[in-house]
Amino acid sequence: MRSGLISVEELRDSLEEVTVLDVRYRMGAPAGFEEFVAGHVPGASYVDLDRALAAAPGERGRHPLPETSVFEAAMRAAGVRGDRPVVAYDDWSGHAAARCWWLLRYHGHDDVRVLDGGWSAWREAGGEVETGPGRRPEPGDLTTAPGAMPVVDVTTALRAGVIVDARAAERYRGEIEPVDPVAGHIPGAVNVPTSRNLDERGRFRDPAALAATYAEVGAVPGADVAVYCGSGVTAAHDVLALELAGVAAALYPGSWSEWVADPSRPVATSARP
Repeated sequence: MRSGLISVEELRDSLEEVTVLDVRYRMGAPAGFEEFVAGHVPGASYVDLDRALAAAPGERGRHPLPETSVFEAAMRAAGVRGDRPVVAYDDWSGHAAARCWWLLRYHGHDDVRVLDGGWSAWREAGGEVETGPGRRPEPGDLTTAPGAMPVVDVTTALRAGVIVDARAAERYRGEIEPVDPVAGHIPGAVNVPTSRNLDERGRFRDPAALAATYAEVGAVPGADVAVYCGSGVTAAHDVLALELAGVAAALYPGSWSEWVADPSRPVATSARP
């Protein structure tokens, strides 16, 4: 079992010993609860990203970090306990699950895994499927203590030695911008799209391959690394990949959507930093 990840086979063997969170979500699509009802990992609890894993859009970006009390209540309602491992999965290449992983780690839970390959891997492997709204779990007892994972904000992001943009290359270069009002990237940022974290099957690449990818942009063990994306959700995917590669990285939760909210902030649009 790689730190931060769990395989379908490992989850099958430990299903009675972990709390499973279904965080299926796709940006711009309806919440995934209907998909959860249609089928989910047995015993899983559904967690709505927009309600539990983010605050309302505003000056801090499109997906600001949730209030600590809101997050704690949502996790307890989903059955999360401080002394019990947690597994999160989605059907979005691990992006939403990585956000859940990061938030739980940030709030002090140190035994959290992302299901490698997500819901599709579970189905492909013949995993048992439970339907319906799910069982009401016994309330959890998670006590949150924010700050266990590093963060940067709009005032400190530029101080990072390496700032990684996790968005698709064309968005980084400023060729297109389908969501936010301004195209481009934070000056000095380097680009490692989340797609580079995965192999052709949609699984995370092995640690050595990930380490080589991030070394290309200077994100190596001991470097001062921060990661951002459009709104702080998919950047967690790069933070997880970096952890697998042995590199500690801070998250910029506000990300590009917060950065461009103030037109006085500098923007770069070339292929080079």
